Amino acid sequence: MTPDTFRALALSNPVNAAILDRLPTLGLSQAFLVAGCLYQAVWNARDGREPGWGVKDYDLFYYDPDISWAAEDAAIRAATSLYADLGVEVELRNQARVHLWYPQRFGKLIPPLASSRDGIAGFLVRCTCVGMAADGEVVAPYGLDELASGILRPNPRTDNPPQYRLKVDSYRARWPWLTEG
Repeated sequence: MTPDTFRALALSNPVNAAILDRLPTLGLSQAFLVAGCLYQAVWNARDGREPGWGVKDYDLFYYDPDISWAAEDAAIRAATSLYADLGVEVELRNQARVHLWYPQRFGKLIPPLASSRDGIAGFLVRCTCVGMAADGEVVAPYGLDELASGILRPNPRTDNPPQYRLKVDSYRARWPWLTEG
């Protein structure tokens, strides 16, 4: 799959398009729409479903060296206000802060991330490591072929077999044609 094909499928979800259109308004560094709302549009297209079918929330990553909760909270509040009329849950997270909460949530220490791209590259399933910027830039550190083919593989960078299994089982329950490679 080419970045252009991926972009077209992701933007076929009008919520993705609206989020990306407004994203520069937030003035956040290294801002990307990431993960589920993007790869699910690809899988939903293959199944003939609406592009937003099954999307639980819309995740945004940004990177700010100010790792205070106050700074992130201000960004979250601004995003909540900006996207309130869309009627969807938008989750905004500063990737510079991930190492602060990750151990409590996932039981593992991780080093601080150096960028939003670092965060995108860290999802549990390789083909789900995707992001898109407001200017249309596609970030897919492991490529797009596995996503297009529906091949699920663990991300060696994020070794967490129990969490990986939960993700894969959830994906396969919704898209049974997905396979593990």
